Amino acid sequence: MTGKALPSPFQLIHLLQACSASKALIQGKQVHQQMVLSGLHQNPFLRTKLIQMYADCDDLYSAQLLIHKLLQPNVFALTAFLGFYSRHHLTEECIRTYGQLRLMGIVPDGYVFPKVLRACAQSSCLVMGTLVHKDAVIFGSQFNTQVCNSIIDMYSKCGEARSARQVFDEMSERDILSWNSIISGYVANWFFEQAVELLGYMKLEGCEPDIVTWNTIMDAYCRMGLCNEASKIFKQIKNPNVISWTIIISGYANIGKHAIALEIFRDMVNSWTVFPDVDSLSSILVSCRYSRALERGKEIHGYGIKMKAWDAFYKSAGAALLTMYASCCRLQDAEKVFHIMDKSDVVTWNAMIFGFIELGRGHLALDCFREMQRRGIKNDHTTISTMLSISDLRSGKEIHAYFMKSSFHSVIPVYNAVIHMYSMRGCIAYAYSVFSTMETRDMISWNTIIRGFGMHGLGRTSLKLLKQMECSGLRPNSVTLSSALSACSHSGLVDQGIEFFYRMTKDFGLTPVSAHYSCVVDMLARAGRLEDACNFINEMRLKPDKHIWGALLAACQDHHNVTVGELAAEHLIRLEPYDAGHYVTLSNIYARAGRWDDAARMRKLMEDHGSLKPSGNSVIAA
Repeated sequence: MTGKALPSPFQLIHLLQACSASKALIQGKQVHQQMVLSGLHQNPFLRTKLIQMYADCDDLYSAQLLIHKLLQPNVFALTAFLGFYSRHHLTEECIRTYGQLRLMGIVPDGYVFPKVLRACAQSSCLVMGTLVHKDAVIFGSQFNTQVCNSIIDMYSKCGEARSARQVFDEMSERDILSWNSIISGYVANWFFEQAVELLGYMKLEGCEPDIVTWNTIMDAYCRMGLCNEASKIFKQIKNPNVISWTIIISGYANIGKHAIALEIFRDMVNSWTVFPDVDSLSSILVSCRYSRALERGKEIHGYGIKMKAWDAFYKSAGAALLTMYASCCRLQDAEKVFHIMDKSDVVTWNAMIFGFIELGRGHLALDCFREMQRRGIKNDHTTISTMLSISDLRSGKEIHAYFMKSSFHSVIPVYNAVIHMYSMRGCIAYAYSVFSTMETRDMISWNTIIRGFGMHGLGRTSLKLLKQMECSGLRPNSVTLSSALSACSHSGLVDQGIEFFYRMTKDFGLTPVSAHYSCVVDMLARAGRLEDACNFINEMRLKPDKHIWGALLAACQDHHNVTVGELAAEHLIRLEPYDAGHYVTLSNIYARAGRWDDAARMRKLMEDHGSLKPSGNSVIAA
């Protein structure tokens, strides 16, 4: 009996490798059938190759059936399972399989460690990640570049930037992924200046940055609020990808420069080289919301429906779209988006609750929250934080008690929201009590309690907390120092406030922005040091804006200083000629000084600019 010759073992191996590479499951099963016909399926080596093929083609069930038939599972077969679990983000299964591998006495290799380390990074499991790192050293993989890169990524994502840097520094050879891993690790852990500094070392070592490097450095600059620096890098990139565009758009949006963000988005669409994805659409909708650009938001809404899958667009950008319509007072449009979105997703409900709050409909937000609970939708920390923002003291305490009993009572953002709620409701002692019980605090925790004490006129306590924050290893950011300066201003701690302002650049490496300058001017002006405030304004690196001159003018009215008041009003009127308030304030200053002619002149000037504010009238009985 003659027939077609069966493939040799060598041919079968190559066929299985080809099926694995191309995810050709059907053809892989045909090869398996040929192996059964030839009796080669009993060969442990070929069976291992079959297991790898099934795992690579995502047929886990067939792979599991085969591995149970192996007398002694080997590292290659188990690596196939680790690869499957890692690809599908099944972190617990991946880590558990690694544990089984070690119990069997199987020696892990350079292919095993990256997969398990990725699972540790995804689940932020530092303890297991550290054990895997030790195993990599014990079994001689500490010099494997791919393994080292995975260790750096694991430590970075688990918040251990110093350990990541130590591994990086000890590497004998580094590739582009090594540099990108440590730079992105620094950015993820808020060490933005160090990330930018590493770019210089990278170039000195002869490693040329790629698009991932430039995007990460742009992200670092944007997070520091230095979007102009990020923009310089963006312009140097030959072929920016959609991530590059999204970073620069969201960067400008995050610092409130929404007009620039909208302009950049327009440039991206007009370039015809990169098409917006759901992330870039979500980012630009934020700018539409804050700039009340309803028509542009509608255009993006239409673009998203046409360019993307219907469900994918609403899943990713639906929340931003809903809040954009709410901010533009389009409740019906917001509700239409809400009804289209997935009602089983807590993000949908959070967006609608936030939308009602944005419209000033707190009672509707509460109704929405109750309906969410009635449907059995599990709250997340965003739900609780959002509801706390509109709660009075009584309901705020109830929500506080509720989340303490819930499964997410240790979530830092919720603690931060509770601290803010108590601070805003006049219960700073309660706020500090919550702050004190936190096992872990982030930057927002410190900023919130520092600002809270400052709001209550307890500036010295704010400054003590700032020192405690530094001692804890957290470096104050721009918001921290705004809160500290504001606390000094409200507590009359002028000299301390000035000292902290000049420490911004010297000790913290921060570049003062308009809000910081405004705090210092307000602080000096409140203390009656108006000439010092003028000198400070003259020495500013930034051009004074209306907030700075406004703080000075308001103080001049309180301290009856005509000379400085005239100077401040002159600049304000130049900036906002149609704002009646500036004319009225200066007119009142003149009147208090007995300069009635000048007061009348200011009233006349206001009328000429069409900014008439009627004078107060009184009826005196004769």
